[in-house]
Amino acid sequence: MIGGPESPERKFKMKSVLLNVFARKQVKRSEVKKLRASGRIPAVIYGREKEPQNLEVNATEMQELIHRSASENVLVDLAVKDDPRPKRLALVQEVQHHALSGRMLHVDFHEVAEDEKVTIMVPVETEGEAAGVKTGGGVLEHVLFKLKVRALPKDLPEVIMVDVSSLEIGQSIHIGDIKPPPNVELLGDKSISVLSVAAPISEAQEAAALETGAEGAAGEVEMIKEKKEGEEGAAAPAAKAGEKAPAAKAGEKGAAAPAAKGAEKAPAAKAAEKKK
Repeated sequence: MIGGPESPERKFKMKSVLLNVFARKQVKRSEVKKLRASGRIPAVIYGREKEPQNLEVNATEMQELIHRSASENVLVDLAVKDDPRPKRLALVQEVQHHALSGRMLHVDFHEVAEDEKVTIMVPVETEGEAAGVKTGGGVLEHVLFKLKVRALPKDLPEVIMVDVSSLEIGQSIHIGDIKPPPNVELLGDKSISVLSVAAPISEAQEAAALETGAEGAAGEVEMIKEKKEGEEGAAAPAAKAGEKAPAAKAGEKGAAAPAAKGAEKAPAAKAAEKKK
């Protein structure tokens, strides 16, 4: 099993962070645009069988909160100013970013209870250098970058660190090999690989792969070329059964001369008649 007192694997427990938020009434696109321009980020909190509520949060505070965290999975103690329920425990469920600038556009909070288990995806990170990589030149492959866990909010890990220093070429670490933190359940098929070390590719294999790729590309080009040539120089279709082939046009090279009309005689025949 990966983990235990003898293993250097570390698991970081998620700690709740205080975050000030405000109830939000602006919902129209123009209003939300002005809100972002003022340095606030629109947000929504849902869950706990309550109606979703619109909130807003200071953009700088939210950016610092995410920047300090190992992932965007953050447990927050929300302080909702001037609200009937001023204290909420929630997870940062999703942060939407601008596709080009990367700035935050919207935040989803999922309200949770201290005494109820929740399920989240936790990132997996490695510790140490795999023996198969260090001495055998293998390649460490990250098969799964996140693991699904279930636990009470206070027991949720922020990230799972897995020690890979003992991994040799051809070996893998599966979900069932990872020992979760206390009171945390790892979900998923226990036989699924999370990390593995693949054998290195030799220069001959790499050259063969490149050659095979080049031959495949050349074959495709040749097939296209043959197809085009066949289309341009295709023979005329054969005559259908019962139909006569079209006669050669007069004047064409190799065409037979037209036969003499029946009323005309060949020059040799005319000479014979004069002698009589």
